[in-house]
Amino acid sequence: MTEETSLPPVTQVGMVSLALIVAGGIYLSSHIPGDVSLMPAVILLVLSALLLALNFLALARVKNFRWKRFFDVAKWSFLAYLVIAGLIEYAFVRNDVTGGTLVVLTLSLLIFAIHVPMMIGFTVARYD
Repeated sequence: MTEETSLPPVTQVGMVSLALIVAGGIYLSSHIPGDVSLMPAVILLVLSALLLALNFLALARVKNFRWKRFFDVAKWSFLAYLVIAGLIEYAFVRNDVTGGTLVVLTLSLLIFAIHVPMMIGFTVARYD
């Protein structure tokens, strides 16, 4: 594997990304069922998605990384987090969240369901 100093800060960037979507989700959820401006949550969502993309790019450039271990762990974590995100989505739909609010919350859940397994897989592969 690569030396510790040559690995990108995947976990740190992932945590910032998750903090952004959680902040956006809390903002939107605190205004349900009333009207709310989507702009703050959309900005946080876009920033979080940008960090996710940058994290993928940084990780893809790592040479001699234990990719097999990464994918072995990340795929099962992704399945678990997809179920979790689906249950949360169900709660939003069941409680009559609609329109732009539902779209932003759904996309936030998608980032959550991708980024957490990526961080888990990275951490396991890093110390394998």
